[in-house]
Amino acid sequence: MAPIGDYDYDLVVIGGGSGGLAAAKEATNLGAKVAVLDYVTPTPLGTKWGLGGTCVNVGCIPKKLMHQAALLGEAIHDAKSYGWQVGDNISHSWEALKDAVQAHIKSVNWVTRVELRDKKVEYINGLGTFKDAHTVQTITKQGERLLKARYFLIAVGGRPRYPDIPGAVEYGITSDDLFSLDRAPGKTVIIGAGYIGLECAGFLVGLGYEATVMIRSVPLRGFDQQMANIIVAEMEDKGVKFLQKSIPKSVEKLDSGKLKVTWTNEAQQEFSDEFDTILFAIGRRALTKELNLDTAGVKVAGDGEKVDAVNEQSNVPHIYAVGDVLYKKPELTPVAIHAGRLLARRLFGNSTVNMDYENVATTVFTPLEYGAVGLSEETAASRYGEDNIEVYHAYYKPTEFFIPQKNIRHCYLKVVALREGDQKVLGLHFIGPQAGEVIQGFAAGIKCNLTMNALMSTVGIHPTIAEEFTRINITKRSGKDPNPASCCS
Repeated sequence: MAPIGDYDYDLVVIGGGSGGLAAAKEATNLGAKVAVLDYVTPTPLGTKWGLGGTCVNVGCIPKKLMHQAALLGEAIHDAKSYGWQVGDNISHSWEALKDAVQAHIKSVNWVTRVELRDKKVEYINGLGTFKDAHTVQTITKQGERLLKARYFLIAVGGRPRYPDIPGAVEYGITSDDLFSLDRAPGKTVIIGAGYIGLECAGFLVGLGYEATVMIRSVPLRGFDQQMANIIVAEMEDKGVKFLQKSIPKSVEKLDSGKLKVTWTNEAQQEFSDEFDTILFAIGRRALTKELNLDTAGVKVAGDGEKVDAVNEQSNVPHIYAVGDVLYKKPELTPVAIHAGRLLARRLFGNSTVNMDYENVATTVFTPLEYGAVGLSEETAASRYGEDNIEVYHAYYKPTEFFIPQKNIRHCYLKVVALREGDQKVLGLHFIGPQAGEVIQGFAAGIKCNLTMNALMSTVGIHPTIAEEFTRINITKRSGKDPNPASCCS
């Protein structure tokens, strides 16, 4: 597809993360001429990274690798119960893990650049800003460039926020820094109890470091709160400390090199403690303020940052957005990728298929993982009325936990369904090993209008943990004991 009129490109993508790259590659497959602008502003600590966006460099990928490292440490201890002759002097090297993780990330950065070159997507290592509605300006090592395009895609994602307190920026780090930290984290306080904060606390404790999580209000806001509180209880059993209803007030560096954190609780009592590392996980901001959106006429939503798009289209018809910059849409890598591909097909492939943002599955990679798809119990009750929903639930015993006598009291799942008819499933929630793998399969069922009748008619694979969804039959309403009688009946 040749450029039209005075345009240099059919599509210019601002942001080289998962969503932007997916759209760019799909567009070139469909004959479009595409350029991708990507530039990483270093963190206050000086951390920067290559092409690929948050997920590859400072998000899902390094997080999952460090989570796996922590699980392996736990598995080594479990192995003794299974007859493996494992010594008592087990230790872990942060430097070796960090180097291995970073080596993998750099390999992905390289493969990503090669793939863009092979697909003839022009990659420009520069920060793009709008000069007018059809022109983006960037400054590279070679100087200023102006890029004119038929369509633009805003896919710049977001970066972690810092609280407005003394010492936060000077002495704190975020998830942007943790995975390449050149020293062992040591005793760490994590400010924030969203999924990033809890995941980081979980693998730090699993690697042998002391971790404290400071919760301002509730853990895992936006997730089912019963499940969230079970996760907190499990993490406490694993050794994570929690400071409930607490707000940081200041960070001070002591002569010893330690960092003194002062905070208050809901009773306005003041406390302080010393830490080696302070990790802020209080949320992320969309990087739209750097784009000069006003110049292009693009309006942002009430939060002043995110684009309130309809089918990814902003109020300016030829300017689109995908990923974390979208208002009230899931901030998840696969969502951005899928939306980006579908958008490219609509723009250049005559497709009419739009992104469906409902019933997107996700997993929190805490030591005992939490996977979910569909509605939380609270949302279902609010939307349909408590009398119109049925909640099935069960505790279960993973076979693998028996011999090492691991704690099973937080292995729990529930299904939220409508009470009427075949009982359409509205949400599935699972806490246990490999929760992401379990929920991924059932997410397809939800997309196909899964019912409790169908779920209960499905024969499970024994002995697996995923089969627990096919065995579930006790409702909260019944008041019956949801604990299993035995594993095979």
